[in-house]
Order: sequence, then structure tokens, then C-alpha cells
Amino acid sequence: MRRKTGLIVGTCVALVLAGAAGAAAATGGGDHPVGTWHPAPGGSRTPVAVEGTLPAATTGPSSPGAPGSAATSAAPAGPAAKAGSASPVAEPRRAGRALESAAAPGRQQVGVLQNVGKLLGYRAGPPKETFRYPGASYVKLHFSRMAMLPGDYLTVSNPDRTESYRYEPGSNKKWAMSITGDTAVVEVHRAIDPFGVRSALDGLGVNVDRAARGFSRAEQARVPEQTMVPPGRTGREESICGKDSSADAICYQSTDPVAYVKSKAIARLLINGTELCTGWRVGPNNRMLTNNHCLSTSTEAYETEAWFNYQCAECGGYDVFKPTKVWGDQVLSTDHLLDYTLFSVEGFDSIGKFGYLTLDTARPAKGAELYVPQHPAGEPTRIAGAKGDEAGNCVVDNPDYTGYSVHSDVSYLCDTAGGSSGSPVLSRRTNRVVGLHHFGGCPNSGVRGDLLAAKLRAYL
Repeated sequence: MRRKTGLIVGTCVALVLAGAAGAAAATGGGDHPVGTWHPAPGGSRTPVAVEGTLPAATTGPSSPGAPGSAATSAAPAGPAAKAGSASPVAEPRRAGRALESAAAPGRQQVGVLQNVGKLLGYRAGPPKETFRYPGASYVKLHFSRMAMLPGDYLTVSNPDRTESYRYEPGSNKKWAMSITGDTAVVEVHRAIDPFGVRSALDGLGVNVDRAARGFSRAEQARVPEQTMVPPGRTGREESICGKDSSADAICYQSTDPVAYVKSKAIARLLINGTELCTGWRVGPNNRMLTNNHCLSTSTEAYETEAWFNYQCAECGGYDVFKPTKVWGDQVLSTDHLLDYTLFSVEGFDSIGKFGYLTLDTARPAKGAELYVPQHPAGEPTRIAGAKGDEAGNCVVDNPDYTGYSVHSDVSYLCDTAGGSSGSPVLSRRTNRVVGLHHFGGCPNSGVRGDLLAAKLRAYL
């Protein structure tokens, strides 16, 4: 295991501090409301479609899962794409099309970093410190130093300790797991020292040098206004195509229980403390899938939190379920042209109850009904695409569309937004994944599920 951790989890809007000195893997996430996703005046949902930088193409294989390196997949043994379907051929991305995330190449920004400079524990400072950022959706702390004696440990928690993560001495990790809400409490716990000998030692202590503060809803709603129309764009690249018809996942619980259950397999990915994409469990084993433009190396996966069960408790409400948070672990396969990354997570046992999705081995026909569970702009899970007459524009527009390469994508007009990158696009007929969403632009598009199924067969 890369990190050692003890953990108590509570509340709902998570804060991402990737694994300082021992990492945390959430346990829990029962379906009962534990917190509130606070609305803000004027904070209505706004589409995001930001021009992303085209990443460099992957040039060759490296050792799978090696930290700091992307494991480029050669085509695994198994059947190629179906007879009669063209294989993708490299072609520059179409002008004006937008990756469905921002910030770093292709990611949606959901928070900011702030300098802190607080020293705790032993002779260096107080044993406990509170970090509060009013209105923040999460707080995530970074440690430049964590020098503790054996038997001592550090906790990062919310004020009532319903969400708490424990870190032992001896790890070189710097980020802690995020804390939901606007307040994080850091405390150094020391072993019994009746004569004060241990406490008198010089050179010991914990230094919090930075904090990641999650945007409030009002702040998040302003992000698209700043990034949607860079020079040379028309301003019409928004990915909500017409009236936004997506809804909270919980709204589907009684009317479309299959779609609701399938939505449980997706996760909100918090990357490097301030950036967002969507990911999901693929197959029964410890495998997660997202876009290559979201993350592509094990180093990035190590600093990524996956929040499962981050869903509203009531249709149209603001109370949310307690998310179960786990750390990303090893990148197993990644590819630029097909814009995917397959990776594993730590604490896999805690997310097994949320189920998994399966890739479809055939492309859907034009007009086939779809649905897309996602975390647009970091919101609790929403689903675009209803059944039958209510499906609206969430249908296949073109089953042979150009993404990073010709013939690589399936296009549709399902409503998506910044942060939806990496979401699964499911067929209503098969309830299997026919696309890995990555582009906005109306039509929006995702990498063909049948191509991914052939490419990843050996890994799943």
C-alpha cells in the first residue's frame, strides 16, 4: 500500500488533499442526507465549454503503473473493432471544438490554492489549528513538513469530526484528503509524555503551507463567464444544447430506476486539489475510466480523489448524501487519440457496493436513445436523457464522428458542462457504455465504446 491511514467519514461536499503522510480511503456513504449543497443567489447552472490545449500524442510504452509515467497501452490481444467499422486515423481536433473541462489542459477549475504558513505541534506551535474559508465547498490542506515521533499521529477533520482522516509519521506524501464544507481542523496527537521529554525535542512539528479552497456555487457559476469566449471563438460552443433538460440523479429513482442505479458507478474526480473531471467504474475489478486529458500518469492519479455517491438526497433539493472518497492509484493504460485513461484506486473494497458499468462492443444506430450520468461543474450527480418522448435531443446524432481522429467518436446533443469530461454515455437499449464523453460544441461527442472495449479487453 502506498499510504497508511485510519478514517472516519461524514458530511457531503468533499475537500481534496491528496495523501499527506499516509492516505485516507473513505468508508461509508450510506444513502441518508448528511449535509447541504448550499444554493447562492444568482448561482444557477451555467454551461462551460473551454478551449483546451491539445495534449502531445503518446509516443511509446512505459512500464505500466510506474509513478510519474503514463502506461501507454498497446492493443491488447483480442478482437479488433467490428468488421465494417473504420479504425480511427489521427487527425487534428476540429477548430472550435471544446474539451469539456478547463484549468490545466482539459480540466474544469473548482477551487483555488492559498498560502497558509502554519506550524503545529511540539515546541514549534500549538497542537491544533482551524482553517476556515466561509462559503467554501471543501478545504484541502498541503504539508511541507510532517516530522512526528513514532506513536504520534495527525488528524484532519471537520469541526464535529463526522469526517476525519488520520495520518501516521513516516510518509513523504504532502496532501491530505479533502474535508467537506468550509472548515478543516488539524490536530497533532502525541503519545503519553508525563515528563515532557518528547515534547522538548527540537526539529519536530507539522507545517501546513497551502490550502485548496473549493468554490462556492456562486463562484463556480462565474467560471464559465470568464472562460467560454476566448479570442477567436464565436461564443456558441456551449454544451447545453437548447434548454437544459438534465436532472438530479435522484429524480430518476422511481421513474427510471435502471438509470439511477447505473449512475451510482460514477465518481467526481478532484485532481490536484482544485480541478475536476468525472470518472467511473468499468467492469467488476479495480478499474476506473476517465479521459486522458483529465489525467494520464500515476503521479496524477496519486493526487486525485474519487468521490462516489456524491448525489442529492431529494429531487431538486440541496441536501446531499455522504460521499465515499478514495485515492487514485496506478495508471494501467492511457491513450491520447482515444482520449482515455484506465486506472486503479486505493480502498477498492469501500466502493464495490456502488456497482460498475460495461462497455458496449457495438456502435449504436443514429437516433438511438442515450443517457449520461455526470458531475457537471462539480455538482452532485445529474443525468441527461430521459426515456421515450422525454429523451429530447439525447440521442445519437452521428455514430461515425471525428474526435481526436476520424471515425473515433459518437456524437449527440445530450446536455453536458465543464467537469463532465470522462462521463459514460449509455445506450438506453443495452444500458452499456457506447461513448466516453470528452467534447462539447453541440454536437457533443464521446470516444466510441466499441473501440475502447477492443483496446482494453486484456485489462478488464
